Amino acid sequence: MSAVDTGSVPTTSTAPASGEISRSDMRVIWLLLVAAFVAILNETTMGIAIPHLNADLGIPPELGQWLTSAFMLTMAVVIPTTGFILQRFTTRQVFIAAMLAFSLGTLVALVAPGFGVLLVGRVIQAAGTGIMMPLLMTTIMNVVPPQSRGRMMGRVGMVISLAPAIGPTLAGAVLETFNWRALFAIVLPIALVALGMGVKWMTNLGETRKVPLDVLSIPLAALGFGGIVFGLSQFGGEGGSGETTGIIALVVGAVSLGLFVWRQLLLQRVDDALLDLRVFRAGNFTFSVIIMTILALSMFGTLTLLPQYLQNVAGLNALQSGLILLPGSVLMGLLGPIMGRVYDSRGTRPLLIPGTMLVSAALFYYSTVGEHTVWWVLIIVQAAMSVGLAMSFTPLFSASLGSLQRSLYSHGSAVLNTLQQVGGAAGVALLTVTYSAILHAGETEGLSTATAGAPGARMAFLIAAIISLAAVALSPFVRKPADDAGEGFHGGH
Repeated sequence: MSAVDTGSVPTTSTAPASGEISRSDMRVIWLLLVAAFVAILNETTMGIAIPHLNADLGIPPELGQWLTSAFMLTMAVVIPTTGFILQRFTTRQVFIAAMLAFSLGTLVALVAPGFGVLLVGRVIQAAGTGIMMPLLMTTIMNVVPPQSRGRMMGRVGMVISLAPAIGPTLAGAVLETFNWRALFAIVLPIALVALGMGVKWMTNLGETRKVPLDVLSIPLAALGFGGIVFGLSQFGGEGGSGETTGIIALVVGAVSLGLFVWRQLLLQRVDDALLDLRVFRAGNFTFSVIIMTILALSMFGTLTLLPQYLQNVAGLNALQSGLILLPGSVLMGLLGPIMGRVYDSRGTRPLLIPGTMLVSAALFYYSTVGEHTVWWVLIIVQAAMSVGLAMSFTPLFSASLGSLQRSLYSHGSAVLNTLQQVGGAAGVALLTVTYSAILHAGETEGLSTATAGAPGARMAFLIAAIISLAAVALSPFVRKPADDAGEGFHGGH
């Protein structure tokens, strides 16, 4: 059987057999880590800034929300194309193009005279951001020796965790003194420095090949993934108009996605697919991606719903809510490299099985919260959930991509990051619409917001907890790939 059929990996690494990473390769990885951190930091500062933007620009909240919706939508459209982009263009070309787009978008947003131009700036920013994470993960797979991948993927986990933890806190501190333009003014010079460092030091890693671009696949991917993410984002608001739009978008997205998959299955027979779906022939990759999608649903859904519960039900203010979430997020980031070392030495199961159990246990506890739940208990539970996520993400990143042929790394990274976006959007939609429906039903019966919101929060968290059990059940099936373990491996068997 071929490697792609079994999930095993041919041992054709460009990295030194000794396990050491060359200084130039390490410099490239650090450049990519810094760029990814800046991009994700920028993404997470906007949520807290939207009320300020609405007031300064004189726009209604539903219009201001498009500054985050359009960003997420652009990411969902760009990421599926990165499988093709990372094969066709060099590391240096892709990095410089992504950072140019991100820097240009930041500049446009900084000087925007009104909402329309600001929205354009956010879309340009997102185009650069969408390329950055797949580029980082594919580069690590290409240049890091298998026995050191966990440690490097732990650093990716640190970036993914710390940037969202710092972003809202930083935005809140900046907005206390300055207006919303200061957020872009802070990010722009950092982005330009990263771009300048990339122009000076970025080298080409891996090989490129001239793959044809299937023009029809691009709009199908955009309508498919974009339609689903946008459709999910429409649920949970007040009134029915958003939900009607959401259902239409989901139908269009589902049909387009079906056509996109059919098109890729035809094209991959001659190695011309925009997104090569042969990655799913590796059972280890498939199990890892399913668990990752469930964890993204749990994480993003919880991080969206918890502040609403804390403010509307528990009666805390925005700052107190942020401080309850902050320790867990920082802990998750700091644990990333440590979990990577454990993965390199011990493999997948000692981390992933207890990690998914911790996430599930935290969600089941959240399904019992009420108006009088003690705040310090919530800090402990959120920290426990964050530890569980840190224990899960690093082995999933490493084991999923490590189970593929080298030629499929870029496609695997694109699939992984795309489904993270879809899972996150689904989590936000599912938990928010459940909470909102029960809250509004209670308020129409004359209950206070706190009394009506408590059962809504409990039911939303219970649904997430039940879904998380699938991740627990699948976690024993994820193994450390052959290259990493130094022994024969057949993924998913």
